[in-house]
Amino acid sequence: MTTTPTTRSWAPRPQVVALAWALAAVVLLVVLLSEEATTRLLMGSATALLLFLGVYGTYVRPRLLVDDSGLTVRTLFGARHLPWHEVKIRLAHTRRLGRESRTLELDWQRGEDEHLVVLTQLDLGADPRDVADVLHALRP
Repeated sequence: MTTTPTTRSWAPRPQVVALAWALAAVVLLVVLLSEEATTRLLMGSATALLLFLGVYGTYVRPRLLVDDSGLTVRTLFGARHLPWHEVKIRLAHTRRLGRESRTLELDWQRGEDEHLVVLTQLDLGADPRDVADVLHALRP
């Protein structure tokens, strides 16, 4: 009997990425049609930020990929594979200004090399608590 490998992935929601691209186009149109330098400067900055968010959301798909060998995290600088035995998975709760938020923390250590990856609901396209539950269930 052979078992099929388990692969799961999480990424920013396509609707959020599409919204960033659409807003960037609208704000760019405002920049091109504006006659005031101050408006062009502020809206140009907003365009740059929205374009960055659109590129980021498109390029880092999937943000987190899980298979039998471990986790793979994509960033703007490439993908990093984290073997299961080298990564600690934690769910962090933060309360600020009366609002509670959860993040998924992947603490990875190999020898002296140590990294902390913090993933939010926006990064994962899902509740970090649900993702943590799946990761703990898949972990060998």
